[in-house]
Amino acid sequence: MQVFYHPDQQRHDPGSFWLQGRPAASPERPLRAELLTRGLTALGLTTTAPDAVDTRRLRERLGHVHSPRYLDFLETIHARWQALPNAAETVVPNVHPCGGGTHYPRHPIGQAGWHLHDMACPLGADSHAGILASAATAQAAAESVLGGEPSAYALCRPPGHHAGPERAGGFCFLNNSALAAAVLRERFDRVAILDVDLHHGNGTQDIFYRRGDVWTGSLHADPADFYPFFWGGADETGEGEGLGANVNLPLPLGSDGKRFLAALDRLIESLGDFAPGALVVPLGLDAHKDDPLAGLALETGDFARIGRRLAALALPTVLVQEGGYPTAALKHNLTAVMRGFSVA
Repeated sequence: MQVFYHPDQQRHDPGSFWLQGRPAASPERPLRAELLTRGLTALGLTTTAPDAVDTRRLRERLGHVHSPRYLDFLETIHARWQALPNAAETVVPNVHPCGGGTHYPRHPIGQAGWHLHDMACPLGADSHAGILASAATAQAAAESVLGGEPSAYALCRPPGHHAGPERAGGFCFLNNSALAAAVLRERFDRVAILDVDLHHGNGTQDIFYRRGDVWTGSLHADPADFYPFFWGGADETGEGEGLGANVNLPLPLGSDGKRFLAALDRLIESLGDFAPGALVVPLGLDAHKDDPLAGLALETGDFARIGRRLAALALPTVLVQEGGYPTAALKHNLTAVMRGFSVA
């Protein structure tokens, strides 16, 4: 399996975020990539940096999943924010358009509130470079599968599956998994996204909810009790051409590996009816029992079983790293997925 990682991702280094009304150390920091790389090294896998990134081409592809004004916002907001009197070093919104606001603001504070859905996405001076590097990593992995490789893994941070067409949230800014699907659509008529992260991939769902060419499926902690709270119910099945092409399987908080794997089997059964030509897996490792954002209770061995089930689909596959935060188990969880995937 080819493995991709762009080192500029480390330039995005949020020090803190707001959690239950208090500033807390962000778990989405460069250490994540270091731990995940150790897991790859244990398998004898080395990361490859994407070739010189054609930013114009990357922007064009991102335009298939994000709005132009959102992409402009991410590129320009920090400089415009710094020009405000008494501005903090990081961009953090203090107002949001709750209740269905329809007027798009011109002022940077208003735009920050429009595009940054929650308090988990502070933007620093180098954040945009790191965010683009994460997207370029997903693009490179998808391009390798587009070129004939059976599978590839993109070590992406910041993650992406909470990022919608023009919304950041949950540490996510650009939807790396949606971008990978857009790249695969250049060759394959039908692409599936099967999300195994602890959290519902609400941004991915939003991007493809009315499309019938990309199937989206997610199993996750029940949003009635867990982030992202407002999306991810079993009753969300798509609209228009996408009706039936979105499947959510929320799980009760604390569900163990047995329950998770049973739900994964049901999700895979639903996927079979779609008959995709290629697969994107938003690979969360945060369903582990020790993850700092714990909501489920998987063991490391369960991730090997997940890997085997995914590989058994025998589809050209791009694995895109989503959640999974610093613990002693993190690198072992990635190693388990990769071993399971390779021996299926």
